[in-house]
Amino acid sequence: MAQRTLACTVCHGLQGRAGPDGYYPRIAGKPEGYLFNQLLNFRDGRRHYGAMTRLLDPLSDAYLQQIARHFASLEVPYPPPTAPRVPAELLERGRRIALEGVPASQVPACAACHGAALTGVQPNTPGLLGLPADYLQAQLGAWRTGQRRAHAPDCMAQVARALSPEDLNAAVTWLASQPAPAQPKAVDRLPQPPAIACGSAALPAGRQQP
Repeated sequence: MAQRTLACTVCHGLQGRAGPDGYYPRIAGKPEGYLFNQLLNFRDGRRHYGAMTRLLDPLSDAYLQQIARHFASLEVPYPPPTAPRVPAELLERGRRIALEGVPASQVPACAACHGAALTGVQPNTPGLLGLPADYLQAQLGAWRTGQRRAHAPDCMAQVARALSPEDLNAAVTWLASQPAPAQPKAVDRLPQPPAIACGSAALPAGRQQP
């Protein structure tokens, strides 16, 4: 499968570690269900990037699942984050949003859905660490404007539209400044149900995670 996914690593970096410019995100080690969902979203028009759509358009669900399974199985180290040159107050605001949410705007903490360590939750919720600020900004902006969509209920669109641009920037800056923990794998489950409902395409039969 590594040979058959060379077209992916041209942009996403060796073993899916991320492209050099911050535009192509890390896909190595992400939950299989999340990767499968994003491949479907590109192919079926919920995410928009012409090169991805053309690459995936002829591929079946079963083949997309194999691609997702391959990259999910990879365990490669995370690079250290780049220290941001921003005021400490902005980083502290971002930390509070990520770990505590914004109750006044009914925005849950990132950790409430992405796990206490922000490394993701099986089978469909990705980790938020190890991603550059530019990529995170672009994706949240795409959710705010409807350029990126997911299966209903589209929880991330709800969150992105509820956050002010200033809060969104603070959260992204803090997330991008955090190193991945020693154990960067997605957890099997949250200690309690997610704060908001999120739609997702199920993995094909027999591949559901616990």
